[in-house]
Amino acid sequence: MMRCKAWKQSLIAALALWSAMLVFSASVLAQDSPDWLTKFPRREVHVSAWPGGKKVAVSFALFVEVFGFGQGPILRPDLASRNPDLVNESFRQYAISAGNPRLGRLFRELDVPLSVVLNAAFADAHPAVWKQFRDTQPKAPIIAHGMNNSNDILPLGRGLTEQRAYIRRTLDLIAKSTGVRPTGWSSPSVYHNADTMQAIASEGLSYSLDQMDSDTISRLQTPNGVLTLLPYPTITVDMGQFLARRKSPSEIESLWLDYVVELAREARANPAREATTVVIGLHPFVFGTPDGAASMRRVLSELKKDDTVWLTDTEAILKAAGVN
Repeated sequence: MMRCKAWKQSLIAALALWSAMLVFSASVLAQDSPDWLTKFPRREVHVSAWPGGKKVAVSFALFVEVFGFGQGPILRPDLASRNPDLVNESFRQYAISAGNPRLGRLFRELDVPLSVVLNAAFADAHPAVWKQFRDTQPKAPIIAHGMNNSNDILPLGRGLTEQRAYIRRTLDLIAKSTGVRPTGWSSPSVYHNADTMQAIASEGLSYSLDQMDSDTISRLQTPNGVLTLLPYPTITVDMGQFLARRKSPSEIESLWLDYVVELAREARANPAREATTVVIGLHPFVFGTPDGAASMRRVLSELKKDDTVWLTDTEAILKAAGVN
């Protein structure tokens, strides 16, 4: 009888040990599972709640970009064959000279933090516009966005060394023209490859907005350092909705509210659920017009009412997550 009891106790202990080993192994695998693009180990950053007990961190990132005459987004494809195509050029120029300052003023007026994703060539190409905008957003973190958004983008397919040199040139020019050396990166037109993350880390950058596949922060272990990946979902980027899917600002307004409010609803339904994050791409072509700004005002005003939502900037998210 005693032998039987001892055998049962040994069996229970063995099963408990086996179970613990399985949990540990699963944990290790979850933490070190390879990223699907780079194949480097990628691990989720666990955040139980944001400051004030909030559960959804939202950062609007304004893309301040330069293209060059005859290049860039096209509102009227039927007129694009004209030479010169002054209608589409005016569409781009209005966004640059009027849209950026309007959005800077709007976020300041509503006291909502803004992150700035900046082409390095912008401040030199449009110094008066940059000064006007920066005066409204003097403390907004600057995220490097390559040299420009048309003919001087990442040298993909030409190796790690050339990408590193391009990124270094971008950072040097932004530091020279703005006085700020960015710590974050966003590839021009979100066009990168498996070398880009390693090149970013190699040049001392600490985070990237190129992650479009998650609602949570993760950390990528590259051979040249750890890179934090902030979620930048494809579906919430206004330019794709506006130009490719022909959605109006008011329709994108509804999409944004649905996206964030649903994350907040999920958090309320399950208080133990970990906090989520979304960086929303904002472009002056879409929300820098008067009608776009009216939609933007409604979005911010609604989100400010939700006690589960934290409107913030990218660097504050990193700090709160303990990775900066």
